[in-house]
Amino acid sequence: MNLKFYNSPVLVKLLSLLSVVRGYNILVLIAAQYLAAIFIFSEKKSVRHVLLDWHLLYLVLATVCVIASGYIINNFYDVKADRINKPIKANLDDYIKQETKLSLYFLLNFIAFAFGCLVSWRAALFFSLYIFGIWLYSHKLKKYPLIGLVSVTILTILPFFVIFVHFKNFSKVIFVHAFFLFLVIMARELIKDLENIKGAIVNNYNTFPVVYGERKTKQFILLLLILTLVPVSILFDYPAIQYMKYYFYVAGITLILTGIYTWKSTTKQQYQRVHNVLKILLLIGVFSLLLIDRALLLDKVIDQLN
Repeated sequence: MNLKFYNSPVLVKLLSLLSVVRGYNILVLIAAQYLAAIFIFSEKKSVRHVLLDWHLLYLVLATVCVIASGYIINNFYDVKADRINKPIKANLDDYIKQETKLSLYFLLNFIAFAFGCLVSWRAALFFSLYIFGIWLYSHKLKKYPLIGLVSVTILTILPFFVIFVHFKNFSKVIFVHAFFLFLVIMARELIKDLENIKGAIVNNYNTFPVVYGERKTKQFILLLLILTLVPVSILFDYPAIQYMKYYFYVAGITLILTGIYTWKSTTKQQYQRVHNVLKILLLIGVFSLLLIDRALLLDKVIDQLN
């Protein structure tokens, strides 16, 4: 019976759906938002207070729906390019019909808007603009080099912005950390453009490497990676980061080596390796939030017990 289930079209379609919405990235996003809420944005609020914050839950669920729908619409527009750049994933994604993808896209966006309304009209407006921004990027902006690069980087960071606004914590360390993420994500997007340059040419996308060439793209990547050392050095001056400083030591070294390797890279496989390294670095960064100021975590637990 189990064997039939594993060979069933239902399971294949489920795997296809998870591939389209990138289920792994969604899980990481949920973890990142809650860890950021507990350790960075919520200041002295207890862990229990954060976990039982219904408005925070609605914001996270709305964000998940918007991001998942964003992956769907991006997949819809990039179907030709993906068959060149990611043939295995594209074949798996094809098990879900385009009509089904579009129906799910609109459903997820409606659910996101509904969750936003449960928080406030401002949250509903934010998610409406977020949905429009993702559609505009997928449909138009990604075809232009600088505008597409900046817009996708901003859209990637926005899920943390909504949590940041929810807790109204406007400390400088948050802006410095956001600048670090902005630079790393932008460098990753450029490397992804190098990796997918063939598909971009076929789809007539004027991505940064297509317009300015590989050499200038690599120069820009090196500049971004060098600039990451600025927020890293500033963050070292904040005692609250505690053991997370070791993450930034590793990140600094990794980013320098990544820049050198990127400069020497010429093949899709090499760019893919660099892209994966930066993805792993960002993933480790999410869970390294657990290393921030253990005294702060202890205070939150004590407050919870009291």
